Amino acid sequence: MKKTKDKQTKKSGMQLTPYEKGILVGEGFITAGIIALLYYSAYQIFQFLVSAFPSFFEDFWFFGDLFLEMKDQSLLEVNPFIYIFLILLAIVAIIWRLRRRYRNYEIRHIISELHYIAQGHFEHRIPASNDTDLQEFIDSIHVLVDSTVAAMEEERRIEQTKDELITNVSHDIRTPLTSIIGYLGLVEEKRHTTLEEGYGYIHTAYKKARQMKRLVDDLFEYTTVRQTDTPLNIIQFDMIQLLEQLVIDFQIEAENAGMEIEIEAPVDRYIMEGDSEKLVRVFSNLLSNALKYGRNGKHIIIAVKPLANNYIQIIIKNDGDPIPKEALEQLFERFYRAEMSRSQASTSTGLGLAIAKSIVTLHAGTITADTSPAWTEFIIELPKTVKEK
Repeated sequence: MKKTKDKQTKKSGMQLTPYEKGILVGEGFITAGIIALLYYSAYQIFQFLVSAFPSFFEDFWFFGDLFLEMKDQSLLEVNPFIYIFLILLAIVAIIWRLRRRYRNYEIRHIISELHYIAQGHFEHRIPASNDTDLQEFIDSIHVLVDSTVAAMEEERRIEQTKDELITNVSHDIRTPLTSIIGYLGLVEEKRHTTLEEGYGYIHTAYKKARQMKRLVDDLFEYTTVRQTDTPLNIIQFDMIQLLEQLVIDFQIEAENAGMEIEIEAPVDRYIMEGDSEKLVRVFSNLLSNALKYGRNGKHIIIAVKPLANNYIQIIIKNDGDPIPKEALEQLFERFYRAEMSRSQASTSTGLGLAIAKSIVTLHAGTITADTSPAWTEFIIELPKTVKEK
């Protein structure tokens, strides 16, 4: 609130102080006096030269008679046109000098405003100037301040993301680790009554250990693909064949979930370039999500559509329960799904969609989600050719 008041106080504009106004007025009078003395001195010297060399000035073009006439006149008695010209010249000189002084004051005010911004009032804006050069300077300061604020906000966001990442990873690792220690502790203390019961404890600990490994593997992959300079192993491959192979791989899992996976494509082949291994991870994550969270659904459809701009669109949709509209914007954030479904699917790391988005971004593509009562869709658009990093 205090900062808002400060901002409103400083918003009054780049106005001169009474002291500065007094200096300007005084300097105007002083400049006028100096010009008057210069005019008088110059006129005295001119009259002396005309008296000393009358023949020279007499033959001086068509001004000869005028010069000889001015020899015996005072400064106030000269030709009115010359008098008006001298007054206009004096006014121009006074205005020029006052503008320079005013410009210096403006620069001082800009420096003062800049110090005010540097104290943390980053939303403050320096008042506009009528001087084009100074206005460009002011605009440059605003651009610099805005970029600095954006960089600071980005740094804070990154730090917050790191803290949240550590918190979520610690939580997800601690849960299975506690179970592993507990079950192995029962075995260590021989608190099982039969050998089969002991094997059950060990098996449960083993499953929890594999869950931890999946989390660590996903976390490692997430941090890797998040880097913009992550190298891609670019090869040529058939997208249709890749998707058909994925459908075969997920066939048993789909049957167990009571769902059917189909591919809809207008072509039998579509040759493109990309890192096929990473793209397989994208589609595997989306199919796994559709099988895991597409409850009450019976169909998963993979729709392939070549686009006119040398892109290909792949839509993976299921007719299960729709995703809440408010969840769509956060769907690709790391750990978001894990937070939503921890009680329902504790084996989920919540990094699958975040990894998918990062891989698609590395391929200069886009991935979005949409939902309706009929279908939940994940829309991917990829370029046919990807430049190798």
